[in-house]
Amino acid sequence: MSGLTLCLWFDGQAEQAARFYVAAFRDGGKPAELGPTMRQPADAPVLTAEFTLAGQRFLGLNGGPAFKPSMAQSLCVECDDQAQIDHFWDRMSDGGQQLDCGWVTDRFGFAWQIMPRAILSMMRDPDPARSARAFAAMQTMKKLDIAALRAAQDAA
Repeated sequence: MSGLTLCLWFDGQAEQAARFYVAAFRDGGKPAELGPTMRQPADAPVLTAEFTLAGQRFLGLNGGPAFKPSMAQSLCVECDDQAQIDHFWDRMSDGGQQLDCGWVTDRFGFAWQIMPRAILSMMRDPDPARSARAFAAMQTMKKLDIAALRAAQDAA
């Protein structure tokens, strides 16, 4: 654990979201754990729901309708292969929206970047032409395709 917890603001859906995210990550082959919930007072609705996704701690806070998720913050899922990309793309966009360049919003309004682990090395290729080709290919995609990104990078 990093000692850093991300707090996500919900309007009454923190526990539902925690269960959804944990199931998506477990089914996608990544470690995930549902933690405790807190109610104040004890018979009140859930105030917070704790969960861990791929080693990162989260706190879902039912803070009410005052704040909504924004595309200005996103969560990145680094995927090892195309099967993981396909899984997280389908799962996280279920009830949400599929966007360009590997981005989706989930049913709770949070933005996720579903990306291959190799994308950063492609973008940082020491050959600027290779990097530019991979970047240009990515800009034409919704769900990222590792084979197509590598083919574009390697094209002469």
